[in-house]
Amino acid sequence: MIEVYTDGAANGDPGPSGAGIFIKKGKNNYHYAYPLGILSNHEAEFFAVIQALELCRKEFPEEILSFRSDSKLVVDVIEKGFTKNQKFLPLLQKIQEEAAHFSFFFIKWIPEKQNFHADKLSKKAIHLNKS
Repeated sequence: MIEVYTDGAANGDPGPSGAGIFIKKGKNNYHYAYPLGILSNHEAEFFAVIQALELCRKEFPEEILSFRSDSKLVVDVIEKGFTKNQKFLPLLQKIQEEAAHFSFFFIKWIPEKQNFHADKLSKKAIHLNKS
């Protein structure tokens, strides 16, 4: 099982955004920062999960995935498998499609202070938009 910490950030709402992904696999840690373009903060949070699932599908295809996010909105939408928000619906559907490639996919909410690695990476990714 691997632990996958995700965070999305936007500089403005909407504004330049980024996804941070921190993965713990045994004694190894992996760090990823992806610029996302102009998005709202909530959209960036969803895209961070999507990006992480796509990454895991490529790099860790046989793993059990235990995701962690400090976005209650994202965790609630994924756990319920439902949203009325039309902007978030295609993002939820993409998450469900990507998660279906794994035997087990779990997501849980964690406090911001436990997500500092992914937070730092998401903020770094915002600056990569400008490069």
